Amino acid sequence: MAERDRRESRKRLIFWGGITTTTAALLISAIWFWHWAFHDLPTAPDDAASLWSTRRDPSVTLQDRQGEVLAVRGPLYAPAVALDSLPEHTVLAFLAIEDRRFYEHDGIDRRGIARALWRNFRAGQTVQGGSTITMQLVKNLILTPERSIRRKLQEMRLARALERNLTKTEILELYLNRIYLGANAYGIEAAARRYFDKSASELTLAESALLAALPKAPSRLDPTANLAAAQQRAARVIAAMADAGYITEAEAIGALALPAEPVPGTIIPAVASRYGHVFDYAIAEARRLVPEDIPDLVIRTTIDREMLEEGQAVLNAFIAEEGETSQVSEGAIVVLEPDGAIRSMVGGREYVDSQFNRAVQAQRQPGSAFKPIVFAAAVEAGADPSMAVWDEPVDLEGWSPQNFSGNYRGLITLQDALKRSINTVAAQIADEIGIPAVIDMGRRMGIRSDLPNLPALALGAGEVNLLELTGAYATIANEGERQRPYLVLSVSNSLGDELYRHSETAPVRAMSVETAHAMSTMMQDVILSGTGRRAALSDRQVAGKTGTSQSFRDAWFIGFTADYTAGVWVGNDDDSPMNEVTGGGLPARIWQDYMTRIHADRPARALSANAPRVRTEREDRLAAFYSELSGLFSDVLEDGATVDDPSMDR
Repeated sequence: MAERDRRESRKRLIFWGGITTTTAALLISAIWFWHWAFHDLPTAPDDAASLWSTRRDPSVTLQDRQGEVLAVRGPLYAPAVALDSLPEHTVLAFLAIEDRRFYEHDGIDRRGIARALWRNFRAGQTVQGGSTITMQLVKNLILTPERSIRRKLQEMRLARALERNLTKTEILELYLNRIYLGANAYGIEAAARRYFDKSASELTLAESALLAALPKAPSRLDPTANLAAAQQRAARVIAAMADAGYITEAEAIGALALPAEPVPGTIIPAVASRYGHVFDYAIAEARRLVPEDIPDLVIRTTIDREMLEEGQAVLNAFIAEEGETSQVSEGAIVVLEPDGAIRSMVGGREYVDSQFNRAVQAQRQPGSAFKPIVFAAAVEAGADPSMAVWDEPVDLEGWSPQNFSGNYRGLITLQDALKRSINTVAAQIADEIGIPAVIDMGRRMGIRSDLPNLPALALGAGEVNLLELTGAYATIANEGERQRPYLVLSVSNSLGDELYRHSETAPVRAMSVETAHAMSTMMQDVILSGTGRRAALSDRQVAGKTGTSQSFRDAWFIGFTADYTAGVWVGNDDDSPMNEVTGGGLPARIWQDYMTRIHADRPARALSANAPRVRTEREDRLAAFYSELSGLFSDVLEDGATVDDPSMDR
């Protein structure tokens, strides 16, 4: 009896020992499994706000003055769209193919997982996934792209947690706005603009089906690269919508009969586009205006797309035709509105060949294009355009400037000296009023580059860039009021939050209206009968000035109408001389061609200043007489000097 009790006791001990051991083993295994699966599990966000910005590669979107996208660097994002702003068929297209039971499950569709496992088992390969939209959101925004059982378990657990913290609407909006849809486009708004050049709120049923087809394999099904495969998948989306009762049979037939196709060339990569130079400058300006480190920027600019493209085409055509003969390899163009808005900026021939922006980065000598600043300072100091001045050899502290022609005209008016670009007169008047007065006038007119306090500054010996010199001319066009050139209208992030907006500022008075009018009248004469004749427009008034630096290294023409102030520069990046190219030649002809095009649909408007007075026949004879007289009696004129100036392209 006692022996049997001992055996029973031993059996019970072994039994319960086994139970205890097994339980302990199972518990240890469970703890190990839990640690293995979830030890590094991220915490599910408590709200949707953090998920809107997580895992976003830096992106910059460049827009024109109308808010249309010019180019994108990095991934293409767009402002978030609310669920109720989308067409119903767009939302249903994604639900039909990705997660038909979205509004019924808690983040894990157990029925869907079981169905996927059975179909995959029968097929002998993976033909269907069981991920819900919530699980996809977790995979894309919270977890790594690792493909493993462990990662799938984490995905399921986080999906349930996310469903507890967020509403179904928040989850679906996040999914539709953050999902990758191929061609570097993230979110349905970006994809709609990328493929169809429209807002997501305007998507048709067929277009919605094409976008809903992409999450399965966005790179392989990219409709810009594999349209047939994308349309085949879109047909399955249409069939799934019909099967779910989301659309009628007639709607399905109609969508299948006219499958969607992407619009070609809607978003051009900036690095290979004609907008590259503008893009670089816009980013630099946006970072200056919004110094905070914002990963995604949407920069709306003042650029007129058609005007910019026209300018690029004109510059390239002229240099392609004449560059080799003229030994000109590069050029730049800037166009300003009266308020300072930059409507066009061509920084060079091809951005892919050179990212150097010659409109803002190239510091070059303006030559005689600087003279309007000198003459404006003289007029402000009391000089009159009709006053008589001597064109004669001069010696200014050992510096003896020469005229381009090598000849001297004797007694002429200040206005004639500007229109004929007479160097000796510019040097003399700058010496009389003082170089500091010239520098001060340049500063007031908008020149920000350092200007040397040297007599040669009168002939443009300092270095400036095209944008600032064009802005200085705009001060004359604006009746003496300076407006700082600007490119950026607004800066916002990808969620549409505005970080900066350009506000209109009062112009700064740089010179009197009378001085500006006097300069405008003299500069109109440059076009009518001076060195800028080739820039004349047939239907409207133009004022401007030519410029050529020493040894033909730079050639400029800058001028204005009542609508625009525009500047053109041509030369070579290595500072090598051109083949006798002057400002009144190639740059003036480029300016004339371009301005003719951009003024084509604009009514002619007069400049605010009076046109130059046309001299009578008697006055012409008197001017010729005095010119001859000065040549006979002035002992400072060189032998052989003539009245005619062959340098009218100067």
